[in-house]
Amino acid sequence: MLDQRYRWKNKKIREHVAVIDGKLAPTLLLKNAMYLNQILKKWIKAHIWIFEDRIVYVGDNLPDDTRNCEIVDCSSYFLVPGYIEPHVHPSQLYNPHSFAQYASQSGTTTLINDNLTLALHLDKKKAFSFISELRNLPVSMYWWCRFDPQTEIKDEEMIFSHANIKSWLEHDAVLQGGELTGWPKLLDGDDLMLHWIQEAKRMRKQIEGHFPGASEKTLAKLMLLGADCDHESMTGKDVLTRLLQGYTTSLRYSSIRPDLPTILDEIHELGIDQYDQLFFTTDGSPPSFYEQGITDNLIRIAIEKGVPIVDAYNMGTINIAKYYNIDYLHGNIATGRVANINFLTAEDNPSPVSVLAKGKWVKKAHALVESFPTVQWENHDISKLELDWNLTIDDLQFSMPFGMEMVNSVIMKPFSVTKDASSNQLATSHDESFLMLVDRKGKWRVNTIIKGFANHVSGIASSYSGTGDIILIGKSKEDMLLAFNRMKELGGGIVLTENNQVIHEVPLELLGQMSVKPVEELITEEKQLTFFLRERGYKFDDPIYTLLFLSSTHLPYIRITPKGIYDVMNKIVLFPSIMR
Repeated sequence: MLDQRYRWKNKKIREHVAVIDGKLAPTLLLKNAMYLNQILKKWIKAHIWIFEDRIVYVGDNLPDDTRNCEIVDCSSYFLVPGYIEPHVHPSQLYNPHSFAQYASQSGTTTLINDNLTLALHLDKKKAFSFISELRNLPVSMYWWCRFDPQTEIKDEEMIFSHANIKSWLEHDAVLQGGELTGWPKLLDGDDLMLHWIQEAKRMRKQIEGHFPGASEKTLAKLMLLGADCDHESMTGKDVLTRLLQGYTTSLRYSSIRPDLPTILDEIHELGIDQYDQLFFTTDGSPPSFYEQGITDNLIRIAIEKGVPIVDAYNMGTINIAKYYNIDYLHGNIATGRVANINFLTAEDNPSPVSVLAKGKWVKKAHALVESFPTVQWENHDISKLELDWNLTIDDLQFSMPFGMEMVNSVIMKPFSVTKDASSNQLATSHDESFLMLVDRKGKWRVNTIIKGFANHVSGIASSYSGTGDIILIGKSKEDMLLAFNRMKELGGGIVLTENNQVIHEVPLELLGQMSVKPVEELITEEKQLTFFLRERGYKFDDPIYTLLFLSSTHLPYIRITPKGIYDVMNKIVLFPSIMR
């Protein structure tokens, strides 16, 4: 990894200096550029020299040598830095490569990614080789280091071992520890987690919280324990409380928490008019949420809500870069920075017509430029889900006295089961369905009833889940088995069945979690799935997050996990999983 430690080798840096001396020509010259200078917080006209992937000069001078240099007159554009998304969950049906390419088209050229899928499903060596290959993309990709799996799994101490965490934290592409979904354990005295936080701090890396609904005292305790930022503000008051406790605060606009417009109104009502400790995130939403853009859409919302234009751009660029100590590379247009630049038609229109990423055109005059190399997935053990076991009707026995009732897309509470679940079919006159979580290796299962999911979904199987295990939901055991078998044939995916027929499927050929398709195609597939589910009685905001969070113990009140039915508030397994 030492050969990747430095962004540019000495020889390359000498070439950058040689461009200034006129001994080498820039590879790209942006003439007469009106660009956002975020130090002065003003728009300034200048010439911008770029050599390969680096800005080597910004100012009034033109280079002496322009041989073989591409020259672009920027008189009709406003230039801003490439946007940064600091909180990416890069396996929400899409994969890190496909999401990065899609994000670049709307100007988001730096991504800071959750490593949970890699940590759960790949050994450390393969995960790091994958991260290394992604360095070849035009976008800049960084990572988190998770300290917990946000559920109860059987081999947590092996996957989240001290050796693994230490290796992830030491990786130069990792910028932070967290997000801390397991913070209650930290408060309860988990000294190993506290040690990892201390190690992150020693390495000058940040700690990302996950503190929905936390009180002022709880936030103060977590700040003392090492948290730096939190993205779980749902109101303007939440933002103010976090700022007063010293947090950098990420303002969220996501599929299940589209809070940003309300938060901005409320912080303005509270008199907050300083934005340097604030930035944006979309918090890893499903594909369809990104039809209107990514960070560019959040900047647009902020401008519409009265945030000064320069501050709105800063919240999607330099504020994030400064927080993560990468502003010497990203977040502004200045000498020495990576050449990530968005070309806008107006100051208040953050969606770019052209995009440079690492000095390469990834979008030019509204058109996609094919500059993303393909990923050799198989080299990193990222392949189809291969299940060497079968599910039978005998596995579909549901006798548990209570089940999980949906409060919204992701919150579940316990309820007493009153319907007879011994038959192969449940009536469609009510909204109770069979629910099963089964080990991807076929070793265990957990069976219960879910209330509120839908009253006419006959069968759905999903390898997409918080743990990577298989979810089955439905009214008909036969259709649930059909959905499972089709999902198995696909090598992973989400399959919806009815009347002994497959009516919709979303193949997820990468670890059973991610698709190889472009995000644009996934948007269509996801929207069609949501349409079919709503047509059959699903009434909440986001079925993709419902599947993802069924096992997530960072949310109340009851969860279905690999260890069994889990009471989040009391931290106990109520009914253990059954060995097959």
